[in-house]
Amino acid sequence: MNKEIKKSKAQKLLAVVGVILICALRLNAQTIKPNVSGYAPVNGIKVYYEIYGEGRPIVLLHGAFYTISMNWGQLIPELSKTRKVIAIEMQGHGHTPYSDRKLDIKTLAKDVEGVMDYLNIDSADVAGYSMGGSIAYQFAVQSPKRLRKLIIISSSYKTNGFLPIVNGAFKDFKPEFFDNTPIKTAYDAVAPDTTKWRKFLAQMIAFAGVPFNVGDSNIAKISAPVLIISGDNDGLDKVELMKTYELLGGGISADLEPMPKSQLAILPSQGHVSLMMQTTAISNFINSF
Repeated sequence: MNKEIKKSKAQKLLAVVGVILICALRLNAQTIKPNVSGYAPVNGIKVYYEIYGEGRPIVLLHGAFYTISMNWGQLIPELSKTRKVIAIEMQGHGHTPYSDRKLDIKTLAKDVEGVMDYLNIDSADVAGYSMGGSIAYQFAVQSPKRLRKLIIISSSYKTNGFLPIVNGAFKDFKPEFFDNTPIKTAYDAVAPDTTKWRKFLAQMIAFAGVPFNVGDSNIAKISAPVLIISGDNDGLDKVELMKTYELLGGGISADLEPMPKSQLAILPSQGHVSLMMQTTAISNFINSF
């Protein structure tokens, strides 16, 4: 029995790694170079950023373990046709150096505001995927005057917004599971200090294991329009997702009441990873929002 349980856990862990690797391989397709790139000194660390295009600014926040290119490589060329795209790499990710500073979404959201300060961006649309979406929700609550519109892709503002199988996926994760993977190759290609690889992974696994909740009442107070994009099978609890949309003013009968300013899009036959590959659909949603 114990062997079967261990085997089941191992299979789940390998499945999670496999999903991440598929994302790394298929999303890393960026074909344009940034107009500007550099480091913003914020909150005791240096945060790497890239800027593309011109127009109304939109800040992109990536998912856990990813770089700008891995997460947004297919979408940046589309968005930058009409927008000023500011993509950030969070603490320890990509070009941004590893730091012993404790990870939490409040600090990471403050980093986003710090990058905007450094780049003299008074306000912007903010789009976040997965972990980046949770940070984007926190940013909306912490820095409401800096936010024009909020785009959340396959994410939640609280731990139980995800299905239990998702929340338990990293329970038995170990840093060595990512060795000899495309994610490790990508990290080695851009990280300022590749010797921090294991420390970075351990830090992220610990971060993923801490429950979080931005708060229902705080979400209900978000005054900016919010676009939520989800896959029908992306690991989000759809009951909780609908409750979120209701907190934002949605879930009404628009034939009898005014159409809410926030929007909800659920794409069929999509998981957490495959959703991010729907470049045309996502860019159309964002551009028309």
